[in-house]
Amino acid sequence: MAPDLDTIVSLAKRRGFVFPSSEIYGGLAGAWDYGPFGSELKYNIEHLWWKRFVSGREDMYGINSSILMNPKVWESAGHVQGFGDPLMTCANCKNSFRADEYGDGAPALCSFCGADTKSLSTPRVFNTMFATHVGVSKDEEHITYLRPETAQGMFVNFKNILDSLHPKLPFGMAQIGKAFRNEIAPRDFLFRAREFGQMEIEYFVKEAEWEKWFEYWRGEMVGWIEEIGISKNRFHEREVSDTDRAHYSKRTIDFDYDFPFGRKELYGLAYRGDYDLRKHETGSGADMRFTDPETGEKFVPHVIEPTFGVDRTVLAILCEAYAEEGSGEEKRVVLHFKPKLAPVKIAVFPLLRNKPELVTGAREVFQALKGMFPSTLWDDNGNIGKRYRRQDELGTPYCVTFDFESIEDKAVTVRDRDTMEQERIKVEELPAYLSEKF
Repeated sequence: MAPDLDTIVSLAKRRGFVFPSSEIYGGLAGAWDYGPFGSELKYNIEHLWWKRFVSGREDMYGINSSILMNPKVWESAGHVQGFGDPLMTCANCKNSFRADEYGDGAPALCSFCGADTKSLSTPRVFNTMFATHVGVSKDEEHITYLRPETAQGMFVNFKNILDSLHPKLPFGMAQIGKAFRNEIAPRDFLFRAREFGQMEIEYFVKEAEWEKWFEYWRGEMVGWIEEIGISKNRFHEREVSDTDRAHYSKRTIDFDYDFPFGRKELYGLAYRGDYDLRKHETGSGADMRFTDPETGEKFVPHVIEPTFGVDRTVLAILCEAYAEEGSGEEKRVVLHFKPKLAPVKIAVFPLLRNKPELVTGAREVFQALKGMFPSTLWDDNGNIGKRYRRQDELGTPYCVTFDFESIEDKAVTVRDRDTMEQERIKVEELPAYLSEKF
């Protein structure tokens, strides 16, 4: 049975995955801090994504654009004029909420206090970009914005990539980074936050070939979803209708996931045409045309955009991996992470923490493994059963125990997280044995 959201939030805090931001001061809605194991999980996701889509390919160029950019970027892209959500305010309880989260048309009742339509304002567009000032002046001429998406950082660097690297079509630009949106009603843990991570690609193609490359990236995204361990029966492709698509998109597919709070968007795949490059060409005066090296033809490429939310990926993986198994004293909570995503790969124990000979032997094993597998953890807190249960909740694939027999036979007990089976492995053979698992 799938866990409810409260269960995931509780586990995430208890085991050091995710904490409420500035919690000792009452927190801040829509802001979350990654703890030690959440940071490691997040890094593993990003590293695996980068390896698959950037460093493992010949047609992709990774960049890391700045969060703050010239405000003309956002003016040209249309964000200043119309990047927002429909906002409604209740005169009775003074709360605000998004009108579009309640199906077609405006809601009949306030979602907070239940007041009827008479108390609700007419929906208006609320621009969700965070504004700030650059320099010492606080006037309108010095306003800029925290980027609400990572895409524009790639579009404005398109000409730099052409001039410095001379790529051939098709090629892509990719980056992983933070984006910021002043969400009207952040909710559902990591799903809708005001500060979030994106893993995004802009793939430049000839207009006549956009459908071929759209289908190609559709397959690549499905492959990624399966690689990180999300089951096929819990994600769903959804063709976005003409009325719901972004104005720049000529086709969009959303990849939805069955979260505890309902089926919601996890990733998106959009065909943006040449909208963005044309807008920046007009706004900046820069030549955004690609020159075909064989024909000499100059044209503005079209764009396929696969977008992956980092934090939504973390949340989906936590939900997917969570399981409660057994009953009574044998009941355990376990996170069945794919081994390459697990924040802790190996945990090393001495059977007893008050026996120096066991601690010394276990420490030697730990140090040897730590050099090969940096995400190896030392754990001597509590009895062996409690350590197993703790590591199960962290999703640790393998636990290694140094016991009294180890002193004589130079072997350790290796316990498998998923099967709970135990195997004796010679210490000298342990690195090779574990290397095959990852």
